[in-house]
Amino acid sequence: MYRYDSYDHALVAERVAQFRDQTRRYLAGELTDDEFRPLRLQNGLYIQRHAPMLRVAVPYGLLSSRQLRMLAHIARKHDRGYGHFTTRQNIQYNWPRLEETPDILALLAEVEMHAIQTSGNCIRNITTDHFAGVAADEIIDPRPLAEILRQWSTFHPEFAYLPRKFKIALNGAEADRAAVLLHDIGLHVIRNASGETGLRVIVGGGMGRTPIVGHVIREFLPWRHMLTYCEAILRVYNRYGRRDNIYKARIKILVKALGIEEFARQVEAEWEIARKDSPAIITQEEFDRVAAHFEPQAYESLPEMDASYVQSLADSRSFSRWAERNVHPHRRAGYASVTLSLKKTGVPPGDATDAQMDFVADLADRYSFGELRVSHEQNLILADVRKRDLFALWQAAKSQGLATPNVGLLTNIVCCPGGDFCSLANAKSIPIAEAIQRRFDDLDYLHDIGELDLNISGCMNSCGHHHIGHIGILGVDKQGAEFYQVSIGGRQGNQAALGQVIGPSFAASDMPDVVAKLIDTYIGERHEDELFVDTVQRIGVAPFKAGVYGNAKEVAHA
Repeated sequence: MYRYDSYDHALVAERVAQFRDQTRRYLAGELTDDEFRPLRLQNGLYIQRHAPMLRVAVPYGLLSSRQLRMLAHIARKHDRGYGHFTTRQNIQYNWPRLEETPDILALLAEVEMHAIQTSGNCIRNITTDHFAGVAADEIIDPRPLAEILRQWSTFHPEFAYLPRKFKIALNGAEADRAAVLLHDIGLHVIRNASGETGLRVIVGGGMGRTPIVGHVIREFLPWRHMLTYCEAILRVYNRYGRRDNIYKARIKILVKALGIEEFARQVEAEWEIARKDSPAIITQEEFDRVAAHFEPQAYESLPEMDASYVQSLADSRSFSRWAERNVHPHRRAGYASVTLSLKKTGVPPGDATDAQMDFVADLADRYSFGELRVSHEQNLILADVRKRDLFALWQAAKSQGLATPNVGLLTNIVCCPGGDFCSLANAKSIPIAEAIQRRFDDLDYLHDIGELDLNISGCMNSCGHHHIGHIGILGVDKQGAEFYQVSIGGRQGNQAALGQVIGPSFAASDMPDVVAKLIDTYIGERHEDELFVDTVQRIGVAPFKAGVYGNAKEVAHA
């Protein structure tokens, strides 16, 4: 993984010292709330419903065991003993004391981490596939390009005060596991007919109040011009994006207003200027310098299938079921990637205790070259596990509540913190997730249902990505009461689609029954081996709506 050089260390240390003085001045009454707000946001610090919230950047979701142990230490010393992993591969602390946040940033700097640009109207954390570097369908490892993007975008003076926050995702495999169609800029690695590597460039995607699937603006971009083309897009956005209305400030609104053809024309014109003798053209030398940090691990030469692993699958149904859901293909023979689930029933999705983080760090050292990943589904990944170690790893993970075999199933719920913490939320998310998990806490039934993504957001900001859930749940406020709007048919990946609302919203107590009725309709209507989302696409929303509401709509709340 990338290691800081002396320049990186100095830059982050200076930022910590600067923010320590800013915090001191604010607490002494020398800075007003309005003066302090942009300063704290530049350092990932929000003011939430009950306490500050600090969001820490995990660039492209990659962590070392040393870094995870520091995150555990911070949770123990400066929070309430846990952290929350997010859909953008970051970690959030929900209960830090304001006066202690400079100390937290100093601790992060010790392990080459920071909270810079995790909030504010700037380019946020660069995200990518959590199987980057090991996926069997990978065209190239996207992490060197993601790291180049990170270095370019951090403290970029021209894009420090954009009209609104800006998110970039990069995917290096055939299957899109980075949701590039739903970002402000999505970059999908491809090869052209001549075998050259480049990028398909997508703009104007996003969820939130106005969900939009992004548009391809350039089918093939030479990878050396990744930065110059992003620069051109951002300049057009920075020049014409709305600053008078926060709800119309994202690039997707500008693209919609101009039309994709006119937006593309302006970007191409800007690019003609941006790429001329630009220092942002990526040289082979610079790419090789960064890529050297991501050399393949010291893999052993192993047979594709290990005899002890095969025997363990035959001997233990529980292990076999876990392996079916939580073990993933690896490009190297004899290895696999493993999802450690943070979705045990009764635990807020994405939360990990300090003890669990320390434990996972130990597992990473023992089984996966001391590295791990954060997934977009709010789980942790050990990317490089020998197949002969999988049974021992499963036993260890199970002892700490990290082996729930539900990846891809209904109870692997993606969920934002919601009204329990977030001051923007209209309704709670975590209790809804827990109620649904308890209702469907039967693994046999879950496997009968098959793959189904359920996403919950507490407000229209869509931090739980409800728009692309096969079932999406959105918290809404109705005259001061918490209700929940349901959509179906969303999906991420290469055929990303937005869900369609089925009808009027429901009270919290109705939600497990509503999900059950959606499942019952699916089971009654599906073809053999047809997934929930494919059934929705084939028959439409109407049968599901009838199954939930009935003719009298007896469970609906107008």
